[in-house]
Amino acid sequence: MKQIYYNKEQQKIPIKSWVTDIESGALDQAKNLSKIPFAFKHIALMPDAHQGFGMPIGGVMATKNVVIPNAVGVDIGCGMCSVKTSIKVEDFDIDTLKKIMGEIRKTIPVGFSHRQTSCEDKEMPLGAKPIYMKIVSEEWASASNQLGTLGGGNHFIEMQKGDDGFIWIMIHSGSRNLGHKVASHYNNIAKELNKKWASSIPPSYDLAFLPLDSNEGKAYLEEMDYCVEFALANRQKMMDDIQNIIYSIMFDDKKIDVEYQPMINIAHNYAVMENHFGENVMVHRKGATKATKGLKGIIPGSQGTCSYIVEGLGNKESFQSCSHGAGRKMGRKDAQRRLNLEEEKTKLEEKGIIHSIRNVKDLDEASGAYKDIDQVMVNQNDLVKILVKLEPLGVIKG
Repeated sequence: MKQIYYNKEQQKIPIKSWVTDIESGALDQAKNLSKIPFAFKHIALMPDAHQGFGMPIGGVMATKNVVIPNAVGVDIGCGMCSVKTSIKVEDFDIDTLKKIMGEIRKTIPVGFSHRQTSCEDKEMPLGAKPIYMKIVSEEWASASNQLGTLGGGNHFIEMQKGDDGFIWIMIHSGSRNLGHKVASHYNNIAKELNKKWASSIPPSYDLAFLPLDSNEGKAYLEEMDYCVEFALANRQKMMDDIQNIIYSIMFDDKKIDVEYQPMINIAHNYAVMENHFGENVMVHRKGATKATKGLKGIIPGSQGTCSYIVEGLGNKESFQSCSHGAGRKMGRKDAQRRLNLEEEKTKLEEKGIIHSIRNVKDLDEASGAYKDIDQVMVNQNDLVKILVKLEPLGVIKG
């Protein structure tokens, strides 16, 4: 823990921060969180924290008896998955990498693209349309075509080499449009109800809440949980496709029989009931991941920088959480204005990385738009320990 922000006259609870370069907007949002009446114990800011919508991305908040849709965010269940292959780094050449990346691009839709055919019902969470879930039921057909698609923004697929001597696969993706629909629907309901109740929380905070014992709160949690499971199924389907591609190419090229270790999966946009400091509370992790003692996790860098497989240390002060990545230091438009296209491309090409920086609009996902991942890891050495360091070989962005 690096710093505590606490003004007893203005805040109900303190802010405990692991970020050393917090921007004013993110700190203001954290102060808003610390003032709301049902916030519990303290607000925790992870070392990648930056301004979000309502709540800082990289923030953790526990609440008593309520859930806040905007403290989860719109990409419900967004997260990381990673798989270690049996391929040794010395057996993986650039031509093989190019073939694999090319086939992944042909197979997995990115950006706003969907699959041409719907997935089978058994691939969806619960295996059938849950007609009792309003938004999930309405979006079922569309979601069936989005399962196994990457999406856009900061989502990515990477082939990596580990300092353990093996090739790894990493995916960052979420619940696609389904999560956005669920989040927007219930946040709008929360805003209307909070207005009706004359809530003491200013609307400008964008922190409208739903009581856990209300029908609306129960419905949101049910649909939110579905989106978390859908996001996991989405990553699993992409991972299955990638593994099949790698196996086919490696066996054809080198007669190597590839094996895969069990997938590591960790989400970073959700709310869940947990016990902290002796009480059952609703923990909201928005751009933060669970880091209970011994739990394996994933902390990615930015495009062209290292990522890490980690193990949680169970730090109680962070609500047993850690960062979900490096964290932005520039907004998307700001990065496109300030960063130099040729410099960013050169940085990647000098490392021999197959990358996705093509034009100025891609600069919003260049490494220069993000914080230094290695400093982020230093700042949370009391939250996680590093198991494997991963260097990027090839990157596909949405």
